[in-house]
Amino acid sequence: MNSLSLRDRLLGWRDSVLSNPRFQRFAAVFPLMRPVARRRAAAMFDLVAGFVYSQILLACVQLRLFDLIAERPATVDELSVRCELPRESMQMLLDAAIALKLVQPRSEGRYGLGQLGAELCGNRGVLAMVEHHAMLYRDLADPVALLRGPRGGGELAAYWAYVRGERPAELGAEHVASYTALMAASQPMIAREVLHVFSFGAHRCLLDVGGGDGSFLSAVAAQTPELRCILFDLPAVAAKAADRFRTNGLAERATAIGGSFRTDPLPEGADIVSLVRVIHDHDDEVVAALLRAVHSALPERGTLLIAEPIAGLSRTASISDGYFAFYLRAMGTGKARTFEHLRSLLEAAGFAEIKLHLVPMPLVASVITATKTSKCVNLA
Repeated sequence: MNSLSLRDRLLGWRDSVLSNPRFQRFAAVFPLMRPVARRRAAAMFDLVAGFVYSQILLACVQLRLFDLIAERPATVDELSVRCELPRESMQMLLDAAIALKLVQPRSEGRYGLGQLGAELCGNRGVLAMVEHHAMLYRDLADPVALLRGPRGGGELAAYWAYVRGERPAELGAEHVASYTALMAASQPMIAREVLHVFSFGAHRCLLDVGGGDGSFLSAVAAQTPELRCILFDLPAVAAKAADRFRTNGLAERATAIGGSFRTDPLPEGADIVSLVRVIHDHDDEVVAALLRAVHSALPERGTLLIAEPIAGLSRTASISDGYFAFYLRAMGTGKARTFEHLRSLLEAAGFAEIKLHLVPMPLVASVITATKTSKCVNLA
């Protein structure tokens, strides 16, 4: 057995001190250490109570409480009627939501939005994800079983229809409608991050692979009037994108093509390809094949843009290494990857000039760009 390093021994000593009940009691009462002890205790309790907090938020969203009090602050009696809850239960939910800064007391016994509640009201994508998480919570009811068993097999794996079938291109509209709508609700958040750090103005044609109902392409097209756009997704999804392009007045310069990147060649003619929240849904062998296909579809010096959560970033570790790791395991495929891992996959596919762009909100997604080179392509 290898001997412990100096750092290991120091951390072991720290652990023995912090876990000692006598030290914990001393830190709680000693004036100079009391503020730190209280912050640490609060952080610990937040971990313990996190599931309860998320259920309080879910109840608020399912009852449309934020929409009700955003229209006009209301009393507990008014909300009890509109939410169809007993008055005592309504009061309990309001008190809990106040504690979580979702709701705030107003004048004359009324309740309005709290700071977090107001921010949620302005972000329909997050509200849609909160409701969607009900099935994730059911899949996580026994986390040890989730870890010991094979990936997928629960409600999430059934929900994301394209990950469970051998022929995703044959999925009908009824199988893709729900998840396509969910992705569309959150696409504006991603589009804002991408457009903040990257301009499409230097390009003539963008191919968005796995582009859903065209929400991302529509946002890019609105900011780049000269850009021609091609969307490639499963046929049932691409049909929804075509409808969106017609509705948004983009039919003249935006085309939706149906197909699966796992079995069909990618459309050619674009000088930039985007993969928005596509790679992390798939395992390495699928990603490697997709990147080679993108490389083949691009012209020399063409650009690949990737937008998705990145693992290993200090400010987003709880999201990428905690949330996404367990979500994708329940889903049955994919993983959040570090920038270094993605760079190795990109280099193997023949890309160079690989750059990670700093976005304002890396919790949502980070942006990577890479350039096609025809040299040193690993065809393995």
